[in-house]
Amino acid sequence: MRKAAVTGHPVKHSRSPLIHGYWLKTYGIEGKYGLVDVPPHEALTFFKSLPEHQLVGCNVTIPNKEIALEAADIVDDAAREIGAVNTLWIDETGKLQGSNTDAVGFLGNLDQAAPGWDTRKAKAVVLGAGGAARAILWALKQRNYQEIVLINRTLEKAEALQHHFGKPIRTSVWETRSEELENCDLLVNTTALGMTGQRPLDLDLDRLPSTAVVTDIVYTPLMTDLLAAAKARGNQVVDGLGMLLHQAVPGFEKWFGIHPVVTPELRSLILKDMDQ
Repeated sequence: MRKAAVTGHPVKHSRSPLIHGYWLKTYGIEGKYGLVDVPPHEALTFFKSLPEHQLVGCNVTIPNKEIALEAADIVDDAAREIGAVNTLWIDETGKLQGSNTDAVGFLGNLDQAAPGWDTRKAKAVVLGAGGAARAILWALKQRNYQEIVLINRTLEKAEALQHHFGKPIRTSVWETRSEELENCDLLVNTTALGMTGQRPLDLDLDRLPSTAVVTDIVYTPLMTDLLAAAKARGNQVVDGLGMLLHQAVPGFEKWFGIHPVVTPELRSLILKDMDQ
């Protein structure tokens, strides 16, 4: 029986076992997917000895994604550029491979929920400069956006990412966030602002074209104030739950040999769990 798990510290809140458990049952696979709490000081040793823990691979969540990058023998372009690994697996030669699937999750979510969202790609505006923003910047570069405006409350963090990724990214100060929405085709919020228990995101959408797609990586609440305001004025909106679901697809395929599908039934299962 092939076994995988989500690892992190803490990790008990993760919904990954629910996602992968659904796929294991759906495809009739004799496998298991569990939870393993791995403190940072134990992470490097743990990742390098997955077979000793009867694991063919694992997901990696905070705070161990950078450690997983160090542990992997081979990493893909996404992980290397983003600077973090969230998916590990043992390949047929016994090597530990690492990937970052957050970009795949972001793109997969938009492709499914808003087909054609990248038809117009003159300008994207990304709010926030944390780990999620790194993955999204890389993803948008893969889709050949002509201009990506990165706006963060701390300008220095945005400038560091701009320097790392280069063109077509440029930075702008937080105070200009509303003005920068002019001629925007895609607006992405990667900050925690608007999340349950956090401060609201103060953003004036008056200059945002009605044709722009708006997405928020937050999924608690599912319909953030940003998405509600954008939807009310006619913009197409995409919530953040799909990113969680789609980022899980590549790992499942590596561990269990089947490319799973993100279905409405799976989404409903996670939404039901969120309500509890």
